[in-house]
Amino acid sequence: MNKFMRMIVFFDLPVVTARDRKAAAKFRKFLLKDGYHMMQLSVYTRVCNGVEAVEKHEARLNLNLPSKGSVRLLTLTEKQYESIHILLGEKTFDDTSESMELLNIF
Repeated sequence: MNKFMRMIVFFDLPVVTARDRKAAAKFRKFLLKDGYHMMQLSVYTRVCNGVEAVEKHEARLNLNLPSKGSVRLLTLTEKQYESIHILLGEKTFDDTSESMELLNIF
């Protein structure tokens, strides 16, 4: 049985020039199209069903990296992700058990 994993992408991209802004927008659009959800500004997350799916999406991420900036990936088990503490703000739908229940249906 596969274990649900959570991929978290953190990035800082330059947005000084029009070319930089276009590259940053293209990267964000890729993340959304590939199933990531914005957790906070410049922090996107997606759930994967197992290590093979994580490897597939990491490869896709590498193919779509912008040429400048900083992009980091952290992969956790869903159980590890559940231990997150929200210090300020509120949970989003993606942080709730209902979102995981929807994944189990599919």
